Amino acid sequence: MAEQAKKTVKITLVRSAIGFDKSQKATVQGMGLRKIRQTVELLDTPETRGMIHKVRHLVEVVE
Repeated sequence: MAEQAKKTVKITLVRSAIGFDKSQKATVQGMGLRKIRQTVELLDTPETRGMIHKVRHLVEVVE
């Protein structure tokens, strides 16, 4: 069988996590985001989607 192409999403931090819950800051760091306007590319998995949903007010997502 042919190997399926892995889908990815680009996530950009647009707001600081300062002033929000500690778990939200940890989620942002867990995605590999350190600075505002930094972009990372992660695999599109249910786990990643859950992280995005938790901090959706802080990030911008491009599929």
